[in-house]
Amino acid sequence: MKRIVIKLGTSVLTGGTKQLNRPAMLEIVRQCAELREAGHEIILCSSGAVAAGRERLNFPDLPPTLPSKQLFAAVGQSRLMLTWERLFEMYGLHVGQILLTRADLEFRNRYLNARDTLHALLEYGIIPIINENDAVATEEIRVGDNDNLSAVTAVLAQADLLIMLTDQPGLFTADPRTDPQAQLIREVDQIDDQLRQLAGASGTNLGTGGMITKLQAAAVARRSGTEVVIAAGKEPNVLTRLVLKGEAIGTHFTPEQNPLESRKQWLLAGAKPTGKLVVDQGAVSALVNHGRSLLPAGVLHVQGKFGRGDTLIINGQDGHEVARGLARYTSQDMRRLLGVQSAEIEERLGYTYGAAVVHRNDLVLTCA
Repeated sequence: MKRIVIKLGTSVLTGGTKQLNRPAMLEIVRQCAELREAGHEIILCSSGAVAAGRERLNFPDLPPTLPSKQLFAAVGQSRLMLTWERLFEMYGLHVGQILLTRADLEFRNRYLNARDTLHALLEYGIIPIINENDAVATEEIRVGDNDNLSAVTAVLAQADLLIMLTDQPGLFTADPRTDPQAQLIREVDQIDDQLRQLAGASGTNLGTGGMITKLQAAAVARRSGTEVVIAAGKEPNVLTRLVLKGEAIGTHFTPEQNPLESRKQWLLAGAKPTGKLVVDQGAVSALVNHGRSLLPAGVLHVQGKFGRGDTLIINGQDGHEVARGLARYTSQDMRRLLGVQSAEIEERLGYTYGAAVVHRNDLVLTCA
């Protein structure tokens, strides 16, 4: 038995049109029912609320603002869920809705509450349908797009497999819409800068995420031990062929060999970073190669305003992200500790919270 998260992009649910494509949605439901019959647990991460709202209101000409999008989402979310409910009901399956924002994942207890709800639905044979709460989310608290939301869902559910269905067959060596020589990348064992550059060249105008956001999502999910596949939603029987027959469809991302422990999964997927530390090469080596904590002596620059316990991005001098972790000192304190030896912390501040500014138990590497 596998626990599978299936991410459905707007382009898949609309078939490239302006409204929900019910036959295409029914075909997804039919395949999900087949997977359920085979003993697998299914979670849907569904886009489409905004498209459903526009359709319901007969495509009004509203300004392209956040309130307009929230209006469409408020109208469309119930329509989207009603459609899913009716389609799954044809196969005798029940669904339950979970709406999430970044705020629901930012604090450990709320993260655990969301996880427990998800697990309870699965335990009772109910298919969770998850979407970002676009009707109330703002740029500051939204997860960002449903690609990244699907990765967070995979972490919450401790899923074995994340399938992201899109309007593209997978990740290519170049943009297939403009380069006829572009080749599909079948297998990815490591996500590096070259791969990110390739992903940045492709995307879609139908949804909020392009291929780069799918790559970001794959990086998060695979670090928690989840296998990831990006494939075309219009591929016939794509779900059953991937899961039941084990066919090689789309781009497959192998999971990390040593999945992150639960607390670090939350750290990577949950809290939005509020600050950034730039560290020297010695600190990078200590973090990446030796599993050490981050000491103040290796910190070169502090960016942003943050408090104790806030999530920080840790960058090398080349600007690339190395890790994320929880701050043991405020941004104000950190600026007084730049380059300071740990033994001097109490002398500088008049108190100490320990030798590390980010302890290794509160840190997860993101450079791999």
